[in-house]
Amino acid sequence: MAHVLKDEGYIEEFDAIEDKQQGQLRIKLKYAMNGDKVIHAIDRTSKPGCRVYRSVNDLPKILDGMGIVVVSTSKGVMSDRKAREQNVGGELLCTVS
Repeated sequence: MAHVLKDEGYIEEFDAIEDKQQGQLRIKLKYAMNGDKVIHAIDRTSKPGCRVYRSVNDLPKILDGMGIVVVSTSKGVMSDRKAREQNVGGELLCTVS
């Protein structure tokens, strides 16, 4: 998911930190020229008890294309824009605006 956020321009960079018990992810957030944060909200869509699936034609547009939906497809995790380009639907993981 961090790859998708970086590709879409929501974060600057990320790296994995390995330790003995579990790995951690360090994310460097991105800010606009005037100092405003680029990510205003991340809302989880699918939950373990209620998975949400959509076909490519039913993928939602967030803020008329200003936000993205992160989709888990058979071709990997990608943004809704890439899913439309590759003509695949899947599970809606979260929305980013």
